[in-house]
Amino acid sequence: MNMKTMGSAGLASIFSNGYRSLCAPVPFPRALASTKAYSLHKHDKNYRKGIVLSCLSSSKREVSCLSSQVDVAQTATASPVNGYPEYHRLLPCPSHNGPPRVEHLVVSEGGPVLEYICRALDLPPLFVADLIHFGAVYYALVCPQPPPSATPEQIRIFKEVTAPSVLRKRASIKGKTFREAQKTFRITHVDQFVEAGTYLRVHVHPKRFPRCYEIDWKLRIIAVTDSYVVLDKPAGTSVGGTTDNIEESCATFAARALGFPTPLKTTHQIDNCTEGCVVLARTKEYCSVFHGKIREKKVKKLYLALTAAPVPIGIITHYMRPINIAPRLVSEDFVKGWYLCQLEVMECKEVPWPDSVIQENYCIEDCGWPLKDHAYECKINLLTGRTHQVRAQLAACGAPIVGDSMYMPAAIAEMTNPGLNPFGKYKKYTIENDKEMAITEWIAEYGKEPSVAIGLQACQISWDDGEHFYEARSPWWRSRKA
Repeated sequence: MNMKTMGSAGLASIFSNGYRSLCAPVPFPRALASTKAYSLHKHDKNYRKGIVLSCLSSSKREVSCLSSQVDVAQTATASPVNGYPEYHRLLPCPSHNGPPRVEHLVVSEGGPVLEYICRALDLPPLFVADLIHFGAVYYALVCPQPPPSATPEQIRIFKEVTAPSVLRKRASIKGKTFREAQKTFRITHVDQFVEAGTYLRVHVHPKRFPRCYEIDWKLRIIAVTDSYVVLDKPAGTSVGGTTDNIEESCATFAARALGFPTPLKTTHQIDNCTEGCVVLARTKEYCSVFHGKIREKKVKKLYLALTAAPVPIGIITHYMRPINIAPRLVSEDFVKGWYLCQLEVMECKEVPWPDSVIQENYCIEDCGWPLKDHAYECKINLLTGRTHQVRAQLAACGAPIVGDSMYMPAAIAEMTNPGLNPFGKYKKYTIENDKEMAITEWIAEYGKEPSVAIGLQACQISWDDGEHFYEARSPWWRSRKA
């Protein structure tokens, strides 16, 4: 672990070797709303005592395009001092994502959060203000438990700042359980006060979504009512944002296109690489109402999937491993504790494989499928709504979605070497330890996030027995225009 000494305490950073990217640079400038400038007094040593307690990612970070370098020319320049770029602002948005960097700090002396982070991590005030605006900074009153990979020094610091004798002196945590005090919340304002002992998590390199700045969002609006907005979500965007970026999202950009003062609210999700119908609530009340309709199974969703092989008509059933790591593993056999996944294939027709012009327009990745004369357009009724369900189930049937770099290579590998998938049709593992090792290797080998689009569209959404019914435009593979 790389350590950077600041005063009497150490700072660590998280880096992974993967890169995420989108296919093309953005053709016009992007501007961030004006942010108040802040000045800091560099001679104050107290704020330079940042303490890092953990150096890990809680789950495997997904990777997109094969990029050998980080495109951050518009926002940073390489710094030979510490290996990090020289930070300026989060906008203009780079066309590529850099390697993730997450910093874990414990505040040594209370003060405004922006000033503390600037001093602890040696970051410019406007850049930290942008991070807070993006939702990339979190706090907890008490530091979370260090991971198994923590060093003895990190464990010592954790014990020191969470000792009962120390916590008893903090009025802010009186009446709270230890677990309640460890719950994390977003920092929402640059002047927010953080007291000594507060834990901070700073996502210095939030995941970026350049596609947000390329879309004419007004043209993607399907319907506007007093309670909700229906959006034809473009591929390569996030519905409601990510852990470290709630700014570059459909909820934010659609609201701005409509002149709303605050972002819309997410009622349900579709994958970043999927396009099509999304319902965004205008109020918290309707958000709760729509969630209730989903729970009561009053919402019907139809998808169009462009697959590399034909899919049989009828209901397809799998069980999904209940672990939030991609790629999702599914099994045809019942496994106790796994989630039921069901979809109904209503139609499946042969169509031309997208030509090179269409694939280039939408940054469709060539995932190695051997035969590209024909593809198959399937209309699917989603009966259960699990993350990656359509993608994982179709791949398990030997008909992965065109351009799906997360599931198609895995499907090809299983077809080439039957039994490689630990839960495939030809699974050959009888010893539990062997199966667990195979699962680990399978997840490590596959799971590359698609660059922009795959052959999947949420083409229709309806609820209350069709009283509310909406359709998306034609899917990308039927058009020659991006």
